Amino acid sequence: MIRLLRSDSSHPDFRAMVQLLDQDLAIRDGADHGFYAQFNKIDAIQHCVIAYDAEQPVGCGAIKAFGTDAMEVKRMYVSPASRGKSIALQILTELETWAKELGMSKTVLETGQKQPEAIALYFKAGYLRTTNYGQYIGIENSLCFEKIL
Repeated sequence: MIRLLRSDSSHPDFRAMVQLLDQDLAIRDGADHGFYAQFNKIDAIQHCVIAYDAEQPVGCGAIKAFGTDAMEVKRMYVSPASRGKSIALQILTELETWAKELGMSKTVLETGQKQPEAIALYFKAGYLRTTNYGQYIGIENSLCFEKIL
C-alpha cells in the first residue's frame, strides 16, 4: 500500500529522493545538466509530496506557484525498483488535487526528451503539449505540458 505525505522541501525524505533524481538526470542530461539544475532548486518549495511503500520513501514530486492561477509541477521521481506500480501517477494526482485546493485552474511542467517514462506519464494523466515557456523557450530538449484542472 502506497502512502502519500504532504510536506515541504525541508523534509529529509524529500531531499533524499531529490538527490537520487539529480543523479539520474545528470546521466540522462549529460552536458545539459547544469543548465537545468539552476531551475530546480528546492530550498523554498512549500508543496511537496513523498510516496512511501512499507514506510520507505520511494518517490516524490512538488508544485510551486506559476503566475496567479497555475502551479508548476517539479521534481517528479520514483526510484527504479518501484517503477511500474503507478506511484508516479498517484503522486501527480495528489499534486493536482493540492493545486485545486489552493484555487489554481491549471498545472504546467517541463520535462526532457531523454525522459520517455515521464513523457508517457504526462500524456496518460491528460497533459497536453504546449509551447515552451520561460527559461525553456528555444531549448530543443525541453518539452512543456499543461493540464486544465
